[in-house]
Amino acid sequence: MKMMTDLAGFADPNFNAKKWINAACQSRHPQDSVENHLTDLEMKLQMMSEEISASLEEQSSAAFLRVPRASRDVVRLRDDAVSLRNSVSGILLKLKKAEGSSAESIAALAKVDTVKQRMEAAYETLQDAAGLTQLSATVEDVFASGDLPKAAETLANMRHCLSAVGEVAEFANIRKQLEVLEDRLEEMVQPRLSDALSNRKVETVRDLRQILIRIGRFKSLVLHYTKINLKPIKKLWEGFDSRRKAEGERVTSLNDSSHTVLSFSSWLPSFYDEVLLYLEQEWKWCTSAFPEDYKSLVPKLLIEAMVAVNPSFVSRINLATGEVVPETRALAKGILDILSGDMPKGSKVHTKHLATLIELNNMTGAFARNIQHLFSESDLQVLLETLRAVYSPYESYKQRYGLMERAILSSEIAAIDLRGAVVRGIGAQGIELSETVRRMEESIPKVIVLLEAAVERCISFTGGTEADELILALDDIMLQYISNLQETLKSLRAVCGVDASSEIGPKETGLDRKGSSQNARKLDKVSDEEEWSIVQGALQILTVADCLTSRSSVFEATLRATLARLSTSFSLSVFGSSLDQNLSHVNNDGSGELSLAGKAALDVAALRLIDVPEKSRRLFNLLDQSKDPRFHALPLASQRVTAFGDMVNDLVYDVLISKVRQRLSDVARLPIWSAIEEKSSSTLPSFSVYPQSYVTSVGEYLLTLPQQLEPLAEGISSTDPNTDEAQFFATEWMFKVAEGATSLYMEQLRGIQYVTDSGAQQLSADIEYLSNVLSALSMPIPPILSTFHTFLSTPRDQLPDLLKSDVNQLDLPTANLVCKIRRVTIDQ
Repeated sequence: MKMMTDLAGFADPNFNAKKWINAACQSRHPQDSVENHLTDLEMKLQMMSEEISASLEEQSSAAFLRVPRASRDVVRLRDDAVSLRNSVSGILLKLKKAEGSSAESIAALAKVDTVKQRMEAAYETLQDAAGLTQLSATVEDVFASGDLPKAAETLANMRHCLSAVGEVAEFANIRKQLEVLEDRLEEMVQPRLSDALSNRKVETVRDLRQILIRIGRFKSLVLHYTKINLKPIKKLWEGFDSRRKAEGERVTSLNDSSHTVLSFSSWLPSFYDEVLLYLEQEWKWCTSAFPEDYKSLVPKLLIEAMVAVNPSFVSRINLATGEVVPETRALAKGILDILSGDMPKGSKVHTKHLATLIELNNMTGAFARNIQHLFSESDLQVLLETLRAVYSPYESYKQRYGLMERAILSSEIAAIDLRGAVVRGIGAQGIELSETVRRMEESIPKVIVLLEAAVERCISFTGGTEADELILALDDIMLQYISNLQETLKSLRAVCGVDASSEIGPKETGLDRKGSSQNARKLDKVSDEEEWSIVQGALQILTVADCLTSRSSVFEATLRATLARLSTSFSLSVFGSSLDQNLSHVNNDGSGELSLAGKAALDVAALRLIDVPEKSRRLFNLLDQSKDPRFHALPLASQRVTAFGDMVNDLVYDVLISKVRQRLSDVARLPIWSAIEEKSSSTLPSFSVYPQSYVTSVGEYLLTLPQQLEPLAEGISSTDPNTDEAQFFATEWMFKVAEGATSLYMEQLRGIQYVTDSGAQQLSADIEYLSNVLSALSMPIPPILSTFHTFLSTPRDQLPDLLKSDVNQLDLPTANLVCKIRRVTIDQ
């Protein structure tokens, strides 16, 4: 039945009769048969259809009856709408006519109102003028009564009346009279204000403050408050001189040299503590005495105090830095005097000078943090001005930081002794070389430590704001140090027997060089043991170059990381936004309009960067560049490190090849090549030809060279976990020397003018020996050398055929040269 009463399904556009019948059959009672259920369902559908038809017919009839009535209503509504439209049109026409007359009326009313306002203003002005005249006449009586609040009120009314009447000539005298009276009242207030401030009379101070405000002289209150409270602070500051003088007289009277006079460094913390305690008391008292002004009044007191003591503060800092070094203490001079040149020639800036300066700056930093906490309720601009004043004595030193650091590092670098060993004569060059190389290698980590200490000093003293100057100083100092290394390296060439005149690279070999002959004479006087000690010492120079390259690279990476930290620190903790945005908010006059990320982030670095926008831009450009992976923090030093490595390689190569060059220097002119064989009547047995001493000496040297390079490989692998790379490094040097020896030998072979058959046989044996040595060293035999060997070992009469038959395996220019020196004519 539920399905029958739900007619929505029949209205569905997707109605399916089969599905509906199946659903109806499924909803039947299990005991009912399908036929009966369908019959009942058909009957119900027919009855409902008849009911719907009857209802539809009834409603249609009723609708037909209502249509005429609705038509009449529509006609009546249409007539009413036409009538209403006509009425509204008439009203609009009347409104338009009324609008024109109303605008004229409103304009007339506005003019009347303006006249009324002017009349009222004139009336009030006349009243003020009359009142001004009356006040001017009675003001003296008010002053005579001694009632200061009433006098202030009278003067305030006079000022108001004068502003109302404007610049009227008749009242010019009264205007001058008013200024005189205000000065007079201020003078009357000042003694009472001084007494009230000195005796802490809160109510009196408040009343006098109101009087000064009424006459527009609040600045007088600030100046008077500052003047009175500045005296105790200046007295605290001057206490150092009195205590120091008293202690000096005591030491003099007792003649006790062990007792030291009070130093500024030990006295300054107590001064800061006393000043802080005084300011805390003033802050607390001013909270009740000046509830509207204490947030700026007490900071103003500290600012004025720091301005007053600033010149002597700077002087005391200078003398304090000088007291830590005997040289400057004896002359009563300091670090500023050294930088200005007001010292004997040779005076230097020591690390102790700068360490004392940093210590004093840190003391001031602790005081500044306490002040920042005490004045935390003050406005940001007031707090900025206060901290500027607190740090102001150090600004002249920070501006000279680059000069100080450069002077310190320069003197420290100059003090490093790279040639501590005594110059020794023949037979002891190896000891001198070893000692010098050891000093060079040990100096590298010392220099890096000095540079790292300079970076720490820059951060500690300037907060990183002088990083750009530090980078320039470090680069110059590294150049100075590497120049010292290079000069030492040049001097070692003479120790090694390879001075500058005999520098011949692997590809530049000559037959007759003055330097070569000189070195040959030198090496003739040196024992084999001394030669090997020189070789070992020269090889150790490679570790110097490797150490310099690696240490300087690591230091540069650390420097870049430091610059990255500074960039983050300045951008986040100081400014709270991007650096470019902050720079755009810095005024040309140096004043800052920055929104810092909370007052807790204020420090000296922030203040300095705000005060010097041009320097800020330079620093930020450096910090931005440091983010580039290709950035070199020490660009000039990096280039010089590479140049030093090249110089070391040249020296080591010249040392390793010098013995070869000496043994091969006269090979082309040996008489054995062109010696004429003595004829004998009897037949002599043929003997095997043995290589000569010059080539066996070279071969033994090359075969022994891997043993000399092995300590170098072990030394590199001890610091480098990549042992294969270290072994490759040593092998590369062995191949380089072997290639150089081969090149020298082939150059000598090309210089031979004539060779006999016996000479060719001997030379062939020499070449074969050297080829065997190269093969033992796993080196390929150059085609030129193999061509020399082939054409020297072949009988003269077979050379033309050999030249024609084995062209692909030969170096033709060399083959023709051998034929020429053997006097064999080749048919073209």
